[in-house]
Amino acid sequence: MSVMFDDAGDHCKPNALVGNFGWFLQGLLASLAFLCLIIKRFCEPKYDRRPWKVWFFDTSKQGLGALLMHSANLLLAGQFQGDPCTWYMIHFLLDSSLGLLLIFCGIRFSQHIARVKNWETFNFGEYGKPESVRIWLVQCGLYLTLLICVKFVITLLISLNIWQVVTKFIMAPFTDPRTELTIVMLIIPLFINALMFWVTDDILMHRSRHRVGLLRRIKIQYHKVHQNVRLDEVGGSDNEDMLSLDETSTILRSPSSPNY
Repeated sequence: MSVMFDDAGDHCKPNALVGNFGWFLQGLLASLAFLCLIIKRFCEPKYDRRPWKVWFFDTSKQGLGALLMHSANLLLAGQFQGDPCTWYMIHFLLDSSLGLLLIFCGIRFSQHIARVKNWETFNFGEYGKPESVRIWLVQCGLYLTLLICVKFVITLLISLNIWQVVTKFIMAPFTDPRTELTIVMLIIPLFINALMFWVTDDILMHRSRHRVGLLRRIKIQYHKVHQNVRLDEVGGSDNEDMLSLDETSTILRSPSSPNY
């Protein structure tokens, strides 16, 4: 696996990003990022864990969005003068900070419009009963459209002259092209993507899962304490089944949370 050198110094050329070593790093990064989303699912409470189909619908939107942004960054990195690894890193850092904020605001705004217009299809994380591929396609299209708008804004921002100064020192400590490529394509993106994927998954999943889960835990804890007190008062084990049934029916009667 070879890495292309820059004639002006020990930095990578545009071909390095799509060379053999570059593709290897990209594949490794994608695998580790996908593993992060699987781990996140198993970190969800068992009583409120998403079914695999809903989880796939949620995370596939992220996967397609990440592929779109990554491809755009590879293309745009070679359009600027200088070290493409440096430009790729600038694009990636802005996508992970300002871009994430813009995506969050865009999704929240679209959810507000969906509530006002009563467009249930645009409620992110809700796919109907049973889950509908058509609804997923609509939400996926909306999410990708938001990403394209965000990428357009960030590209305009990077066109400012100030970034010419940033490129002179952002990757200056690294002179070996393979080390630079590994840092740009794997090490830094791995940690930032893990955090970004985790946060974005919370944004894209149905918001009622957080609220219902918390309310349910509080209600269950309350009824456990209340049950113990009542058992102490009546002093009999014959009422255990009646109290358990009362606890279950009360939880089932609890109102559902809003769809946002």
